[in-house]
Amino acid sequence: MGFKCLILCLGQEDPETVQIKEELATSQEEEQLQGLFVTKDSIFTPSCVKSECDLEDPLQSFTLPQTQTVENRESHSKPVALKPLSKHMKIHTGEKSFSCGDCGKSFIRKVHLTEHQLTHTVEKPFTCDHCGKSFIQKRDLRRHKLTHTREKSFSCGDCGKSFCLNVNLTRHKLIHTGEKPFTCGDCGKSFRLKGSLTAHKLTHTGEKPFSCGDCGKCFNRKVSLTEHKLTHTGEKPFSCGDCGKGFIRKVHLTEHQLTHTGEKSFTCDDCGKSFIQKRHLKRHILIHTGEKPFSCGDCGKSFNRKWHLTMHKLTHTGEKPFTCGDCGKSFNRKWHLTMHKLTHTGEKPFTCGDCGKSFIQKRDLRRHILIHTGEKPFSCGD
Repeated sequence: MGFKCLILCLGQEDPETVQIKEELATSQEEEQLQGLFVTKDSIFTPSCVKSECDLEDPLQSFTLPQTQTVENRESHSKPVALKPLSKHMKIHTGEKSFSCGDCGKSFIRKVHLTEHQLTHTVEKPFTCDHCGKSFIQKRDLRRHKLTHTREKSFSCGDCGKSFCLNVNLTRHKLIHTGEKPFTCGDCGKSFRLKGSLTAHKLTHTGEKPFSCGDCGKCFNRKVSLTEHKLTHTGEKPFSCGDCGKGFIRKVHLTEHQLTHTGEKSFTCDDCGKSFIQKRHLKRHILIHTGEKPFSCGDCGKSFNRKWHLTMHKLTHTGEKPFTCGDCGKSFNRKWHLTMHKLTHTGEKPFTCGDCGKSFIQKRDLRRHILIHTGEKPFSCGD
């Protein structure tokens, strides 16, 4: 009489049906491992075969439609529809069927669209029991909870550094291998992280999708906007345990803490001078090479620091974006404004250790100290 019809239902299944299901699943597992789905008329070989462990329910994934029998399967030339496989294939085709009605962003899976829509409503339904912090996605809450337990189960075999999440360990390992798997199609520059590539691509398009509601300044990265907003609130969430100094960014706190330890891990091969930060060493090396990679588009003048170029451009525009709230005087550098404000407060933060005389600017103190030391560092060549 042939095989019994296999029907997916919520009710109980007789043992004979279960046995047939198991036989069918086993047979199809073997087909999957071979990477072949055979029909009478054709052989379909997928370019990427996901393993059974990647599927939520392997048996459900490969079961037949409710009205299709094994006999019918053998008599038809069409392969059995594999819903999870077709969903997975969208990764290769780039098809994104689910679009956000608010911003137009598209997603491969409906669940990802649902999670994304919460960013528009600002709803954060998952709350931490320890600190009350809320999250849009449950997985973000689970990840956050590890910061309270401090459990770091994933360790690097090369340097021994431990991580709370396996994904962070995987990302860290790229530092040792030097691998940068994400490459920009426009300029060929490569990155370790996909997020870094995405942010980099905006430098080619010039797009800055994140705007500050207070001043209108735009940024190409959301994290840059978040940090910028702190300049309006004055909040500095990262504080030094040694001196209490606060910082907007954690990386700035980490760098500052090295000033207490005196550690200077980055040394110049040419002159032996050491630096706390790697970027300071790279900047210093330009002194030896004479390289000035930052050029002004208006006059062609070149600089070895990007910041110097930014400041130089203001001389062409005449722009003075930093204004004193007390007298209205404007400056083209924030540091000049900071120094100027001291003239209103009368504060002189730099004091001579020998005579106690105080100065507004540090360079004035350095110049004054030469009086006590008798040092005359500038000599006439003639």
